[in-house]
Amino acid sequence: MTQEPIKIAYLYEDLMNTYGDSGDVKILRYLFAKQNYTVQVTNISLDTPHFDANDYDFLFFGGGQDFEQTVVATDLPRFRDTIQAFIEAGKPMLAICGGYQFLGRDYETSDGTTIAGLDILPFHTVFKADARMIGDTKFETEWGTATAFENHSGRTYFDDATKLKPLGKMIEGYGNNPEDKAEGMRYKNTFGSYSHGPLLKNVNVAEAFAKMILKTHQERVAQTANPA
Repeated sequence: MTQEPIKIAYLYEDLMNTYGDSGDVKILRYLFAKQNYTVQVTNISLDTPHFDANDYDFLFFGGGQDFEQTVVATDLPRFRDTIQAFIEAGKPMLAICGGYQFLGRDYETSDGTTIAGLDILPFHTVFKADARMIGDTKFETEWGTATAFENHSGRTYFDDATKLKPLGKMIEGYGNNPEDKAEGMRYKNTFGSYSHGPLLKNVNVAEAFAKMILKTHQERVAQTANPA
C-alpha cells in the first residue's frame, strides 16, 4: 500500500520567497525523507481557484518584497476563513516576515497609510522606512537557542499579550521591534517570525516543527480512513 504523502501548502511560493525562505520547506522535506515519508508541496497563489486547508498538514508563508506583498494583499482575503480554521484547529503553520505581518490586524506604511491584514491574530505592524532592522540574530526558544538573519522595516506589536506568546527571547538583534526584546509569535501551533536564513536551519527548531507536522499528518490520514 502506498504511503500517503505529507502535504504542505506553500502560500504564494511564486511571490513570497525572499532571502531563501523556501529553504524552510526544503529542510522539512529532507527530515521527512529520512523517515521514509514523501512530501507534496502545493503552491497556493493567484491562479488557485479553491483552497481547503484541511487537505494539508502544514501551511507555510514566506516573506516578499513590497511590490509582491501589495499583489498578495489584494488576493489573500479570499483564503482568510480556511487559514483561520486551520490555525484555530491547532494545526502547524509558519509565517515568515511579510507572511507573518499578513496574519495580524493591519500594517501602517511609512507615509501613514493603513493596509488591512487578515486580522486573524491580535497584533499590528508599523513600518519605519528610515530605521531598517538588519543583521544576524540570536534568540532563545522553548526548544533551545536559534540563530537567523533579519532584514525588515516593519515593527510588530502584540495587541493582546495574553493570547500571543513570543517565539523567542532576543539575545542579539531586534526581532519584532527594538523595545520588546521578543522574536516572532506563537498562537497554538501557528508561528510568526522575522527569521530568514532559513529559520529551520536550526535543527532543534526544525525537529520540533517536524513532530507537529507528523502528528497532524497522522490525524488527517486516520480521519480520511475512518470518516465520521
